[in-house]
Amino acid sequence: MMNIRERTEAQEYSILSPLAAKSREAKRDFGQEECPYRTKFQRDRDRILHSKSFRRLKHKTQVYIVAGDHYRTRMTHSLEVAQISRTIARGLQLNEDLTEAIALGHDVGHTPFGHTGEAIMNELTGHFHHNEQSLRIVEVLEHNGEGLNLTEEVRDGILNHTGPNLPKTLEGRIVRTADRIAYLGHDYDDSLRAGLLKEGDLPEEVYASLGKDTSEMITSMVGDMINNSLGKADVAPSREVKAIMDVFRNFMFAHIYRSEALAHERRQASFVLKELYNYFLTNFFELPQEFVQREAEWGRAKIVTDYVSGLTDSYAVQLFQEIFMPPVGFMVH
Repeated sequence: MMNIRERTEAQEYSILSPLAAKSREAKRDFGQEECPYRTKFQRDRDRILHSKSFRRLKHKTQVYIVAGDHYRTRMTHSLEVAQISRTIARGLQLNEDLTEAIALGHDVGHTPFGHTGEAIMNELTGHFHHNEQSLRIVEVLEHNGEGLNLTEEVRDGILNHTGPNLPKTLEGRIVRTADRIAYLGHDYDDSLRAGLLKEGDLPEEVYASLGKDTSEMITSMVGDMINNSLGKADVAPSREVKAIMDVFRNFMFAHIYRSEALAHERRQASFVLKELYNYFLTNFFELPQEFVQREAEWGRAKIVTDYVSGLTDSYAVQLFQEIFMPPVGFMVH
């Protein structure tokens, strides 16, 4: 008699598209006993969801460093990417569990202070990309240095959700575009809330093609992805909608992501990360012991990069204050 996992695996072959990734065929670097209830992709999703690196995303910036409770964080972004990805996967009869696992893990390597932090870490180290750090976290750093032992399909999707190479699975390609759908929609929504944009500011062709509000925009982009990919051996938006998404993205870079309105926050974040990075290179043994003990294996620079890039926004600021700021109220005159 089949157990629950085996029944789910069998259902994938009867319900999903022949192009879908099948959990029974997924491979891990290190073999282990199978769960009687969950497929490999479901276990990967759960491992990511319960990881320290995923929990830290709730205190990492999406766009607005100084924000209230109603602004997106890197965690809510990841959850929204997972929702959009699952909707597209279901519409195309692809593997929802795989898309969800990739979506939840795709940004676990993001730095504090959003893409500003990523740019600073790249400047300090000579090479830093959050997708590569996400892969390093799930392969090496999580679970006390043992990694999460995720399937090849999930790791490939995490690494290639951005960058020059496409994911090998269609599920990974869903996440690659769902990531952009999510951040265009919710960064626009947050920018309206912050007062940096007002309704009607986007190029008219964006509204004409995608709709007037965030919900309509996301629905339009998701529907286009599904309708343009049905019955095809690839998953992608139509050329027309892809062109509109590029117009949308270019506008957001010019008016929000690189805007003068957020320049002061970017300078502050840059200063904090630079000072912390250089401080711990010089004062290496002040790092937590779990990082210090890896020196022989990875070298100091890599370990400091792992530590500083993994900080949350709030803890990075707290560390900066503890190290560099005098304890106000206890100053010696």
